[in-house]
Amino acid sequence: MTTRHYPICPLCEATCGLAVDVDGDRVASIRGDADDPFSRGYLCPKATALADLHHDPDRLRTPLVRTSGRHEPPAWRDATWDEALGLVASRLAAIRAEHGADAVGAYIGNPGVHNLGLLTHGLALTRSLGSRNLYSAASVDQLPHMLAALLMFGNQLLMPVPDLDRTDLLIVLGGNPAASNGSIMTAPDVMGRLAAIRARGGQVVVIDPRRTETARDADRHLFIRPGTDALLLWSIVHVLFAEERLRLGRLGRFVDGVDALRAAAADAALAPEATAAATGIAADDVRELARALAETPRAVLYGRLGVCAQEFGGQAAWLCNVINTLTGHLDTEGGMMFTTPAVDPLPLAVALGLGAGGFARWRTRVRGLPEFGGESPLATLVDEIETPGRGQLRALVTIAGNPVLSVPGGPRLEAALPTLAFQVAIDPYLNETTRLADVILPPTTALERAHYDVALAAYSIRNVARYAPPVFPRGDDQRHDWEICAELTARLAAERGGVGALARRVLGGDVAEFLGRHALAAGKVVLDPDRLLDVALRAGPHGLRRGEHGLSLARLRRAPHGLDLGPLEPRLPGRLATADKRIVLAPPVMLADLPRLRGRAVELAAPASLVLIGRRSLRSHNSWLHNSARLVKGKPRCVLWIHPDDAAARGLATGDTARLASTVGAIEVPVAISDEVMPGVVSLPHGWGHGRPGARLRVAATVPGVSINDVTDPARVDELTGTAALSGQPVTVARVEAAP
Repeated sequence: MTTRHYPICPLCEATCGLAVDVDGDRVASIRGDADDPFSRGYLCPKATALADLHHDPDRLRTPLVRTSGRHEPPAWRDATWDEALGLVASRLAAIRAEHGADAVGAYIGNPGVHNLGLLTHGLALTRSLGSRNLYSAASVDQLPHMLAALLMFGNQLLMPVPDLDRTDLLIVLGGNPAASNGSIMTAPDVMGRLAAIRARGGQVVVIDPRRTETARDADRHLFIRPGTDALLLWSIVHVLFAEERLRLGRLGRFVDGVDALRAAAADAALAPEATAAATGIAADDVRELARALAETPRAVLYGRLGVCAQEFGGQAAWLCNVINTLTGHLDTEGGMMFTTPAVDPLPLAVALGLGAGGFARWRTRVRGLPEFGGESPLATLVDEIETPGRGQLRALVTIAGNPVLSVPGGPRLEAALPTLAFQVAIDPYLNETTRLADVILPPTTALERAHYDVALAAYSIRNVARYAPPVFPRGDDQRHDWEICAELTARLAAERGGVGALARRVLGGDVAEFLGRHALAAGKVVLDPDRLLDVALRAGPHGLRRGEHGLSLARLRRAPHGLDLGPLEPRLPGRLATADKRIVLAPPVMLADLPRLRGRAVELAAPASLVLIGRRSLRSHNSWLHNSARLVKGKPRCVLWIHPDDAAARGLATGDTARLASTVGAIEVPVAISDEVMPGVVSLPHGWGHGRPGARLRVAATVPGVSINDVTDPARVDELTGTAALSGQPVTVARVEAAP
């Protein structure tokens, strides 16, 4: 008998509602849920991969323990959960006891933000380590936006989002929502929403080194040289002040720093005529952008990954907020707005021990890069493994991540991981990173666990609340990732003689069932994610204060398609988390970084070589969907795009193989000539490079591709934030002669 379920797709930030038909223990079909009030039946090709992930024969279902040496080809045996978890806890505790807390580190990958259990219990596990060697995908992604939010608004989670459904001018800088489905902008059917802007007489402008899929459908596209976004944005600020086009409106009552910003922007080196040589954008175009933002009542400047992952990402992310503020488009309809999510992430972050966040409270041991939110920049992970001394990283927990493919300088990290004394992975696959571990603890996958988008709903362009119970029951010997993390937290506390030891003594050593209900871990009561969610919903802005109509988990369970909580509303100054409820428009740390940018302007205007940028595909998501045959079928996507002029200068034709080299490595990749990249720029997608010995990804291993991170240099970072400067990597490209 076929039954229908209504899960929420957890594979990207769009969070589309699905209608999944199940026949017995098999997925019969996956469609968009036409009754979902937010996604309204839309879904992208990735959603169908949920069936592939669930039924994948390569997916691990029981723990694996390594039987071969750290430097030998991997060999594995199955283990019980009790044995595997006990081994992990004892080894991590022993290394910590001998070498100190910093000797044990952890990395959480991008899927963690799509997973309620990892947000609640995964973070509790990593923070319980008490280590400075904590890492996440944030520092190769959105960290600059989070720093801007912390410095300007008082909390790293207070990142505003574009009010797409009401804006009349959208300027997209360094983003490609046609491929990403939106990012820090939860917006199902984002291209339909952009089309609606144009249909109501508005405009969409894209600024990017590549004529992206989004740019093809926009009203206008401007090429910009990689790494120069901050110069462009300063030039817009320069014009706004020089032409007296400030439109602060009601924001003027609680904004500080306008005069300091005016003084900095007055520098003639920041005028559009001065920056044009570096950015590639003509002065008249810059002035037109500034005037359009100032004169359009409902307008928004949206900057995304390309803004962040460069050597001036901190400046660029901050300046996006500055420009929206100066033109009156912060906290206004059609501009950049703050959400009112059903689960307020600010008190939840405090409950999870994250607080408001922090910046540069300490610096990393080897390279002196700044801490952010209690984490070290991912670009220095390999340094902390390789460099001897007190605090050297000797054991690593990876959770839902594949840093061998996703971290700059992948081959160097791949060589360093086997030198660790111990490595454990919480992951359902033997991939390029987990194959190097000593123990693999495989969690259930998306259709076997309940889902609520706590993190992504906080950045939704419309306030919604949607809960989905599991589609399939988990197997008797399976564990959810939150259970794995909670039990490891408790066992580590037991090894240190904490209250976890009491729990184990009382329960005779078998804490798994106990943990599934209300475990003690590291001195705190740990509830399962559903109970935590219910508390958060009731305490949230749509909860108990709304009386009998307030939200609770029970109410969401009765609404399988979700609930529409209404459009975004102005929330300032009340939502500000600064001590005085005022916006800090010109944080001193940002102004102090301006001389570094000015000093690089000449070099940025005349790059000595080609520069490399990444690329995304709608049918891909980093490195973790390439074992789905339906998503990787078709012509190869891992090809190097190069402008016709640059190809001609190197004797390259489409289909040739080129050697792409940087200061840290070289790869060979097929070439496609395209005028969709600007001259001087080459583009290679992220996430490929499967097939390394020991991985067990049978579909992915058959798909051609190389890893862009084999040639990205971990030494290239934004000095201000520590974020990896992935965009604008200097490279050389040369034709590889075919074998005779």
